[in-house]
Order: sequence, then C-alpha cells, then structure tokens
Amino acid sequence: QVQLVESGGGLVQAGGSLRLSCVASGRSFSGYNMGWFRQAPGKEREIVAAISWSVGFTYYADSVKGRITISRNIAKNTVYLQMNSLEPEDTAVYYCAATRGSLSFAKAYDYWGQGTQEMP
Repeated sequence: QVQLVESGGGLVQAGGSLRLSCVASGRSFSGYNMGWFRQAPGKEREIVAAISWSVGFTYYADSVKGRITISRNIAKNTVYLQMNSLEPEDTAVYYCAATRGSLSFAKAYDYWGQGTQEMP
C-alpha cells in the first residue's frame, strides 16, 4: 500500500503563485512514478503534470506548460507542483497519484491522495 498526503492548497490572487506538496509513504512506494491531477467543479479529472521517480522525466498538460513545474525530492518521498501566473481556470481540487505505468494515463494510477483545494 502507498499513502499520499497533499498540502499547500488555498486561496491566492490571480497572477499569483502556489506550491503544492505530496508526501508518499508505505513500504511498497519504491518504483512508483508520481502525477498531479485536478478536477474543477462540473468537469472531469485531468492530468496536470507527472514525473518519473527514478530519472525525473516530466510530462505536462498543454494547458499548463510554461506556468507549472513538477519536481521531486527523493530523500523526502515528496513531489511538488509549483504553479505560477495562476488563472481563475486553475481553480480545482488537486490530487497527487502514484503509478507504475504510463505517466499521462489516469487509469494507470493506482493510488490517490485525498486532494487539496486551490483557488486563484
């Protein structure tokens, strides 16, 4: 089992910045890649960004390229999502998730956090 706990969401002005964190725990965490997803009211969950844990390869949704950066701290089992130039359209609940499969395919993710609300 893998446990994921997000933090860092909140209310921020449009144009501002926010950093989300997700701490992973569990004896079986090793080898999982991490992704950030979001779900806005009335919309389907969509991927924001993902990162391969071992080599740091990254994937970004076209809508966030240039504004959002995903990174990880291997020693802390933590993945981050740095969001800049926030727009009202970024309002959503943000989830981190873990997968041993495809970075960009939501159904490939096996474990999910509880979500954190972000409101620009």
